[in-house]
Amino acid sequence: MNKKVLFITQSAVIAAVYVVLTYICNMLGLANGVIQVRFSEALTILPFFTPTAIPGLFVGCLLSNVLTGCAIWDIIFGSLATLIGAVFTYLLRKRSPFLAPIPPILANVLIVPFVLMYAYGVPDAWWFLAVTIGAGEVISCGILGMLLYFALKPYKKYIFKTV
Repeated sequence: MNKKVLFITQSAVIAAVYVVLTYICNMLGLANGVIQVRFSEALTILPFFTPTAIPGLFVGCLLSNVLTGCAIWDIIFGSLATLIGAVFTYLLRKRSPFLAPIPPILANVLIVPFVLMYAYGVPDAWWFLAVTIGAGEVISCGILGMLLYFALKPYKKYIFKTV
């Protein structure tokens, strides 16, 4: 089995799952706006298991933002927030899994309120938007992400194969 093919395939699967989950959230009105609870953000726990999740999450978020009609600044900076969160989650992989949701939560809390204010003209204060985005991220990354972690942990050697 070729390492590059495996890496690209795993990344592509993660991106595809991210897009599908975001699209479902978008249909429910939860993917974008002042209050966001993207089920797909639970996948930000995956860099704790594999580096293939880093490009997978970034591409998945980028495609999701394009497909759900986000503004260009949201496509760019929202996707970069996910990339930053994924990289730092991967860097924490040798520490407690309970630390893994913190980077994507912080990245989104710090970046997304500015996107909402400047790309969409949301008139709310930065701190208010940080609280609403943070609450959604705690639900998505913190609660759902940790549930996903504990569901995947027993099967990680089968799901996240390496060559």
